[in-house]
Amino acid sequence: MEYIKVILLGIIQGVTEWLPISSTGHLLLFNEIFPLAVSEDFESVFMVVVQLGSILAVVVLYFEKLWPFKRDSKERGKSINLWLKVIVASLPAAVAGLLLDDLIDSKLSNYLVIAFSLFVYGVLYIYIEKKEKLRVRVNSLEELSYIDAVKMGAFQMLALIPGTSRSGSTILGGLLCGISRPVAAEFSFFMALPVMAGASLLRLLKHGIGFTSSEWMILLLGSFVAFIVSLFSIKALVGYVRKHDFAVFGIYRVVLSVVVVLFFTLAH
Repeated sequence: MEYIKVILLGIIQGVTEWLPISSTGHLLLFNEIFPLAVSEDFESVFMVVVQLGSILAVVVLYFEKLWPFKRDSKERGKSINLWLKVIVASLPAAVAGLLLDDLIDSKLSNYLVIAFSLFVYGVLYIYIEKKEKLRVRVNSLEELSYIDAVKMGAFQMLALIPGTSRSGSTILGGLLCGISRPVAAEFSFFMALPVMAGASLLRLLKHGIGFTSSEWMILLLGSFVAFIVSLFSIKALVGYVRKHDFAVFGIYRVVLSVVVVLFFTLAH
């Protein structure tokens, strides 16, 4: 039964990490309803480290763009420039995460905060997508400036609040900055690499790696499932954003926020 829960958690992570609907919020809510029979320390590590499977999918799918050691000097320069932008964009969330990790873990990881974040961002998506079309000035990764990267990085800080959505925050920030949906989505994927890897390392340093063999199996299984599902989710989202807006995700978030409040109010 525990392995079935882990597989479901991996599927949830793989789908929701890349959609603007909050992976952390969905993982925490699922675990509230169907809790894993593991220690509190391991559960805290699992909820973060399972994301490594998702970011490995980004590396596999975008290896050509990300690999900085190409023979062609022009292409090598593009990759190095992209990585520099990613690093610059990752700094705000990295600093905030180091300073606020304990506070977020102890005070904000509850259903009321998740429901509030789901609702507020849902309304924002609906409003932005239904209002007058935003002016697009950036249509490729090469056109993305370092200032644009910093702005998207600032929006990524908001995703430290459970229920907000890292991809949702960064893509929303990109749209407000005049970046096209496909470019904002792709750069959001790349921004996830150092932030999620750093968050996993921080969690492991805090809680250690002295897990039992069954706990390691749970961690590896969840990450593997998240990796496989993420391969399909990323491709699906990239295809979706080329032809559609994010209003449907806004509606989903608002409905889910109401469901969350009703469920936990009745449960308690």
